[in-house]
Amino acid sequence: MSNVSGPDTAPDRDQAFIRLVDRYKDQVLRMCFLSLRDRTLAEDAAQETFLKVYRKMESFRGESSEKTWIMKIAMHTCYDMNHSGWFRFMNRRVTPDMLPEPAPSPQAESDGELADAVTRLPRKLRDVILLYYYQGLNVNEIAEALGISHSSVSCRMKRGREKLKELLEGSELDEPEDLTDRILGIHGPTPLRREG
Repeated sequence: MSNVSGPDTAPDRDQAFIRLVDRYKDQVLRMCFLSLRDRTLAEDAAQETFLKVYRKMESFRGESSEKTWIMKIAMHTCYDMNHSGWFRFMNRRVTPDMLPEPAPSPQAESDGELADAVTRLPRKLRDVILLYYYQGLNVNEIAEALGISHSSVSCRMKRGREKLKELLEGSELDEPEDLTDRILGIHGPTPLRREG
């Protein structure tokens, strides 16, 4: 992180920025897509996120991880886009073939069902689920990124899982263990981390 916080020269700053973009661009795009439910808007939000990262690099204090800091910026960018006037009139239904990274083919139908269910969660619940399962952030990092307490993260996580179970009732993904396994199966072997 020290190379993000106030590089001494413009080339150092540019190199640090390029490293951040290379490391987090796919994760930011996926987060923006699942939040905004539109690929073009997600690409715009990801670009805006990295413009903000570049502008704010020197103010980064290292009080959180790079990933937490960048995801917080991405979440706020998506939030701003979600609240723009014209955005409410768009059809934002997500289909599996719209996802930036394709899901594994043996489970494509149920994976699409899961992605659709996640995007239908209320924003507060969806943000916690996305950051925890899709981005691999722990409870402390999520609390920092969203500016809420640890207990709020835990509560939203519980309510989000319950709501997902409700949305998926009758599908093959209606057990919480199946849900966790499926999310982790789609998005890699990211371990569930509860403590910082």
